[in-house]
Amino acid sequence: MPVTNYAELFDSQIRSLYDQEQFSKPLFDTNQDVKFVNAKTIKVPVLKVGGYKNHTRAGSFNAGTFSNEYELKQLDHDRDIEFAVDPMDVDETNSVVSTANIHARFEKTQAIPELDAYTFSKLHAELTRVHGTIKTDALTVANVLADFDDNCSKMKDAGVPLSRCVLFCTSEYEKLLKNAEGITRMMSVNGGTQNINRMVNTLDDLGTIKVVPKDRLNTKYNFTDGFVADPSGKQIDYILVDPEAQISRVKYSYIHMFEPGHDSRTADNYLYQNRRYNGTMTLNDADFKKGCIIHTAA
Repeated sequence: MPVTNYAELFDSQIRSLYDQEQFSKPLFDTNQDVKFVNAKTIKVPVLKVGGYKNHTRAGSFNAGTFSNEYELKQLDHDRDIEFAVDPMDVDETNSVVSTANIHARFEKTQAIPELDAYTFSKLHAELTRVHGTIKTDALTVANVLADFDDNCSKMKDAGVPLSRCVLFCTSEYEKLLKNAEGITRMMSVNGGTQNINRMVNTLDDLGTIKVVPKDRLNTKYNFTDGFVADPSGKQIDYILVDPEAQISRVKYSYIHMFEPGHDSRTADNYLYQNRRYNGTMTLNDADFKKGCIIHTAA
């Protein structure tokens, strides 16, 4: 087989790896009715309906109005890489350096972490663009619970169901929540080993709390070679978001391996190629402004 389509051959393994390693995955599982119209453009339906009118008892109903329009949004993160692997490297390292191992290591240490970093930083960029709530006041055990309650109140007042919201946060923020003044704690003791579970998976009516590696939560990244936090960026402490208020999509995923001698480019090397085209954007600006709150370093 001169060309191996890794995306098809290892589809279940790749999906399993992303399920385990991708922290932003809940953002990619929503708004499935949004469709692509071409390689980089998403077609977002915007359905508007009129409201009630006063009823008269003359036997007829008031005529209502509705409109259905479409808003076009574009993906903006088009990435690729290729690795040429000499067969002697495969042999001399006892197959440690092989296209299969390179693929697994690349997905786990580069592709998936970058997808998270891009997605979270793009949420911050979008919230900045729509002039949403971005907090920078210092958080302590004394005020973290009040800050949390304030966020929940804003979401509820805006009609955002907290049960479907996700709080993405750093381990430092999770630690503040665990030790917050005024919080009621219940400890789960498991079996005869007396292990105490202090994990904070949810709080009050909030759907999910996900602790994200710190290097994937920054306001700005340099994507020249992989992903590196930009010096002008800020650490993100948490992102409270309604996944339904945004769209995150991977449009195109190309993963191929060419065996030696396939063409003049490969010569006697194995050639591994990987390309991904993705983007994150608001579903509509008004709902995203209501359904997302971010806290960063000052």
